[in-house]
Amino acid sequence: PMPARDPKAQEKADRRTELAKVMEQAVQFFRLQLKTGAAGAARDYLAGRGLDDAAQTRWDIGFAPDDRQALFKQLTGKGIAPDLIIDAGLSAKPDDGGAPYDRFRGRIIFPIRDPRGRAIALGGRAMDPNARAKYLNSPETELFDKGRSLYNHGPARDASGKDQPFIVAEGYMDVIALAEAGFGATVAPLGTAVTEDQLQLLWRMHDEPIIALDGDTAGFRAALRVVDLALPLIEAGKSLRFCLMPDGMDPDDLIRAEGAGAMRRHLDASVPLVQLLWRRETEGKSFDSPERKAALDHSLREAIRKVRDPSLRRHYGDEVNRLRRALFDNRPQGKTPFRPRGARFQQPAAPMSETKASA
Repeated sequence: PMPARDPKAQEKADRRTELAKVMEQAVQFFRLQLKTGAAGAARDYLAGRGLDDAAQTRWDIGFAPDDRQALFKQLTGKGIAPDLIIDAGLSAKPDDGGAPYDRFRGRIIFPIRDPRGRAIALGGRAMDPNARAKYLNSPETELFDKGRSLYNHGPARDASGKDQPFIVAEGYMDVIALAEAGFGATVAPLGTAVTEDQLQLLWRMHDEPIIALDGDTAGFRAALRVVDLALPLIEAGKSLRFCLMPDGMDPDDLIRAEGAGAMRRHLDASVPLVQLLWRRETEGKSFDSPERKAALDHSLREAIRKVRDPSLRRHYGDEVNRLRRALFDNRPQGKTPFRPRGARFQQPAAPMSETKASA
């Protein structure tokens, strides 16, 4: 027999549908505001980033005027209840009990949609260089769970598997630049480091997403955080590759400076997770004493132990031992050379025995 309908579940679904409609009206309001005189600087910024009117329309980019209640008044004027506007994360009540105020003011607006295409949240880039936060996302709501959402999720899923790399970039503009350059299977986390739930979403769409991060210290550290998160979760056929941009550049910068072909070359040169782990443990360090070598062995063993799958853990041990042998047997002792971020790692010559790998 068919299970009985759950009235509460239906009520919750209806509520989410209602909130999504409010969000969509907000998106359309901000779209219209981008065409006003107050949005001149925003239009100039977008044009400077290579986004013409057609691209702005494709991505539903808008503008939130620098007005405390512009959106709130617009939506309530259409008969939308104030509580719905607040519960959608569009406005907030001040602590002193005054009138609700718009969360997004003086910002370029990027709608965030779920895999079905419904607007569930907003991202806003401040036009004021002195703003407290350069980027601001909607708060978590009944519609929006930041750690379980991805920017451009639906279109990227549809584009995945069509002989394209699946890319994880850092922000809205990187996703848009990559997609406009032909890399449609691109997503971004939403203002936070990649979460475990987001990794699982990525692996449902592609077996080996490429993490493309900015070519600076912050980008490298972000990549290492993903390494630590992913190690216990990877399994046979499910892993990550890493593509670090040239120093001081992000994917948007690289595409505008050198074109889509340069981006493709960097993606083709992406490295597997084990290579980034090795780089973290060895780059810039000296191993000129038994104690330093033993410390390296210890840190690598601790990292490899995080891999839960026994077969995969053994292969990680084999690969790390090959790299270790190349470091100690084939190179002068001292500091390991610095490699430009994003460059290929030299592969060692021959694997060591499984006995040593398991050590």
